[in-house]
Amino acid sequence: MDTAATGEVGSFLSLLTLEQPEPDLFRGVSHEGAPLRAFGGQVAAHALVAATSTVEPGRPVHSLHSYFVRGGDTTIPIDYQVERIRDGRSFTTRRITAIQHDEAIFVLSASFHRHEESPVNHQRTAPKAAPPPDGLAFFEGRRRDDEGTETGPSARDTRDDDRREAWGRRGFEVRVVAGFGMAGTGADDRYTGGSGLTAPARLRAWLRVTEKLPDDQHTHACALVYMSDLTLSHSIMGPHGGMAGGMALTSLDHAVWFHRPFRADEWLLFDQGSPTASNGRGLAFGEFFDTDGVLVATVVQEALVRPVRA
Repeated sequence: MDTAATGEVGSFLSLLTLEQPEPDLFRGVSHEGAPLRAFGGQVAAHALVAATSTVEPGRPVHSLHSYFVRGGDTTIPIDYQVERIRDGRSFTTRRITAIQHDEAIFVLSASFHRHEESPVNHQRTAPKAAPPPDGLAFFEGRRRDDEGTETGPSARDTRDDDRREAWGRRGFEVRVVAGFGMAGTGADDRYTGGSGLTAPARLRAWLRVTEKLPDDQHTHACALVYMSDLTLSHSIMGPHGGMAGGMALTSLDHAVWFHRPFRADEWLLFDQGSPTASNGRGLAFGEFFDTDGVLVATVVQEALVRPVRA
């Protein structure tokens, strides 16, 4: 592997670092130890970093919409070309195209909005059943076996320790509260469509960056975009045996709306669910709440679902 194409993981901020070889053109590399395909969360975060670098201060991102067009190659850098669509009095719009081998692999449109006082303000309340993160181990929870009997954390997937170590090296932490048959989802969702539906399509997890981040909201928004792609599509497989169900998930698109200021280096509860899956695609949504129960961001993603190739 070309060592220049993968960045050493010294801190989470290093995962967001881009070079700028010329105006409106940025270049990034995949994190060290990345698999054959670039991680979609990092590509999306890099695109937002590139867009933000061309926006005047005082205009935080309020929404982004993106499509994964082709798989990213981790052995070469990715170029991010920024197109300045509009610079208005209140809003700024940017379009970013991620390019490898002279082809687009990812496209993102982002909108930035200067602060203004809102005449309306409301939010959905945070889930009440979620325990605080400090009392949880990684992927710790109480699960139900096939007969509905609860079992302890020893029943967790043996891949959890490997995943925890890999994610820890990248500078963030994930602690799952409930999902994939665990007790405590607090959800009354019911699903129809096929035989053998085993659990609600719900997943709740606490996430945070483990290092202290700068105070600017742009950095925290990019960090949230990175983390939002870690577990979101997994909720699609909840009713179908979880991620051990012999299926592969590929992100098709990703959208994020930012509602209120937050810190990504403090615990955020990611409440995730999947309302439907059909035609080889599953839809997943998620809401980020801070520890005070404030709704700070909403995420929606559609993923391709196919059997794992032998």
